[in-house]
Amino acid sequence: DSEGGLYVCMNTFLGFGREHIERHYRKTGQCVYLHLKRRVIEKVPGASGGALPKRRNAKLFLDLEINSDLNSDDFEYEDEAKLIIFPDHYEISLPNIEELPALVTIACDALLSAKSPYRKQHPDSWEEELQASKHAKTLVQLDNGVRIPPSGWKCSKCDLRENLWLNLTDGSVLCGKWFFDGSGGNGHAMEHYKETGYPLAVKLGTITPDGADVYSFDEEEPVLDPHIAKHLAHFGIDMLQMQVTENGLRDNDIKPRVSEWEVIQEAGVKLKPMYGPGYTGMKNLGNSCYLNAVMQAIFSIPEFQRAYVGNLPRIFDYSPLDPTQDFNTQMAKLGHGLLSGQYSKPPMKSELIEQVMKEEHKPQHNGISPRMFKAFISKGHPEFSSNRQQDAQEFFLHLINLVERNPVGSENPSDVFRFLVEERTQCCQSRKVRYTERVDYIMQLPVAMEAATNKDELIAYELKRREAEAARRPPPELVRAKIPFSACLQAFSEPSNVEDFWSSALQAKSAGVKTSRFASFPEYLVVQIKKFTFGLDWIPKKLDVSVDMPDFLDISHLRARGLQPGEEELPDIAPPIVIPDDPKVDEIRLLYFRRSFLVALDIDESSVMQLAEMGFPLEACRKAVYYTGNLGAEVAFNWIIAHMEEPDFAEPLVMPAFGEVASSGAAALGAVGLDNQPPEEMVAIIISMGFQRNLAIQALKATNNNLERALEWIFCHPDLEEENEPALDTMDMENNVNANILAETGSEGPRIKDGPGRYELFGFISHMGTSTMSGHYVCHLKKEGRWVIYNDLRVCASERPPKDLGYIYFYHRIPS
Repeated sequence: DSEGGLYVCMNTFLGFGREHIERHYRKTGQCVYLHLKRRVIEKVPGASGGALPKRRNAKLFLDLEINSDLNSDDFEYEDEAKLIIFPDHYEISLPNIEELPALVTIACDALLSAKSPYRKQHPDSWEEELQASKHAKTLVQLDNGVRIPPSGWKCSKCDLRENLWLNLTDGSVLCGKWFFDGSGGNGHAMEHYKETGYPLAVKLGTITPDGADVYSFDEEEPVLDPHIAKHLAHFGIDMLQMQVTENGLRDNDIKPRVSEWEVIQEAGVKLKPMYGPGYTGMKNLGNSCYLNAVMQAIFSIPEFQRAYVGNLPRIFDYSPLDPTQDFNTQMAKLGHGLLSGQYSKPPMKSELIEQVMKEEHKPQHNGISPRMFKAFISKGHPEFSSNRQQDAQEFFLHLINLVERNPVGSENPSDVFRFLVEERTQCCQSRKVRYTERVDYIMQLPVAMEAATNKDELIAYELKRREAEAARRPPPELVRAKIPFSACLQAFSEPSNVEDFWSSALQAKSAGVKTSRFASFPEYLVVQIKKFTFGLDWIPKKLDVSVDMPDFLDISHLRARGLQPGEEELPDIAPPIVIPDDPKVDEIRLLYFRRSFLVALDIDESSVMQLAEMGFPLEACRKAVYYTGNLGAEVAFNWIIAHMEEPDFAEPLVMPAFGEVASSGAAALGAVGLDNQPPEEMVAIIISMGFQRNLAIQALKATNNNLERALEWIFCHPDLEEENEPALDTMDMENNVNANILAETGSEGPRIKDGPGRYELFGFISHMGTSTMSGHYVCHLKKEGRWVIYNDLRVCASERPPKDLGYIYFYHRIPS
């Protein structure tokens, strides 16, 4: 609040300032609050940055997690706590054991001793922050003339050429420790430390312009080395020209203009920092650059700015009791941080003078830390809740899914991305056709490698690369395939074969071809270049290509035309379901029958009572048991967890009439999620038949959540039953990257903003690295007539925007 404090409601553990908490009191009638205030007493000697005046109030930034962290160990604090009773704002200083009831005292102690949400993080959710090594500043390096080559390393005590560590004291290259699976090394690096006591080593193959993996043998953990560039330069290694290669080695003989990392980040060019509204950086929370890049692009779009930042007062006023779990509140908060300019201010002249005096020329980035936003948006998601790098395209679709599920006002900002795709499927024998429409949000363009304009250069480069690899020499200068954009667009529009096509005209399997066209053009067109594919060994790989993406794009010729004169439609007949003989067939047929009619199922009251004893509402328990087909309390419990946030969660169960059931059986099993995550009830039914959960999800996704077809799909893919989940996820990503987008249904159809198919480029997201699960993402946006690079906290005017190396491109429609 204005005094620099925080009010916490004792009933709901909700934190606000005084103005909001008074409104909260009037709204809820809850009158007991804990008022917390923290003052900075003094700065700990040796802490980074300038000194703070004594007894300065430390504002608790609850509205935005800014980059500076007041929970840091760099400061010493004095905490003050009071109990506040509304409406008279009566204050009771704490601790006060005599006047307060024991229950209130216990509650106050629990709150005061609880960890902050920013500190109380699950170890799997965030990357552990490395600490600077105590040896880094005083590390002694021997002048023994050792120079480390750019490649061809091997252990000096054995012949191993992988998992090698460079000792930063004497420059010895030695292998790492042996792992239980037989990989790793022979432990010579550790033996060397025990013999010499030289504490720090850097892993060869991890050095980039952004840093390297450093291990402290003495501290027995990975550490940061703030002087790593100087320590590596001692042995002839220039960090700025190191580049990743597929075998884990890095080479410094590749010219900076060729290195993907340096071109995309515009390294080697002096970039001017940008400040003010719309030029706010975002802290990398540990492999969260994919989130930062996407959100910068999203909040550069006026519709999203209006929906969340324009409605910020209303969103905050009507936020739920726990705003940390409200999507719109978190979006509004993040948007305000990026667009307000409060967290993007140029350094004061006094700070610049201090930097020069201390010979510190690093810019002082402020920016915001989207920790609470990431915690909410990734909650329950197996990938985005981890500290691993993720695919920016998948995160974009995940975000759009959440926007769709959490409308704000009458305008849905995700409408600007939505478009209809017309799919025309033709039976090659009967020549009959079927037209269907689906909703999509991304135009995916294949990379037409066969259309490369520099094939001779590519062949010569590949021969030189293989020769260098065989001779263990540095590879030649990289040559990228140059792909015309027109070739990618043509590959998108060409017909594709339909696997396992069943012709309703022939009542049998036949050859089929499918073409896709735009039934509508979106306001904002998102184009993904499909650079990630699979090699012959089914290992995902990235195509290092240059595509001449146009600043102005016209795709009007891809407009759908619908059923043409002379075309005959395929009969609307579903393929027969053929289930092989199996001991589970009787049970499956029984489930088919029960779920085809859902006729007055008797609810298992014992399961209902088991759930009710856990504290769930009785009506919710009855619905859970009913919708999961009396499969037991455990399956019903999963249904409760998946639906407990729904507004009608505790409403009474309404049994469908017999006449309604046959037509609405699928709907009774649970509405299909917008992200095509199969309803938990359907997943539970398939799991109850003995199949693995990941296989059930894969089957439902592949069949648009049709239970019967999903079971048939499982029987037709017996080899997949034993595969693990990552393998299925990879296959799903390759077969249908947009499987999580489901066409909206309803009498009025999906909301679309159709218009001309002419667009102008205003932003793109680039990826550096060999896999979506590693590397780094950077965003370039065109603002006020010039390009700006957003590289996490670093926001600068772009000098050489690498438009040909992008991964996701953002176009806006040109008004006609």
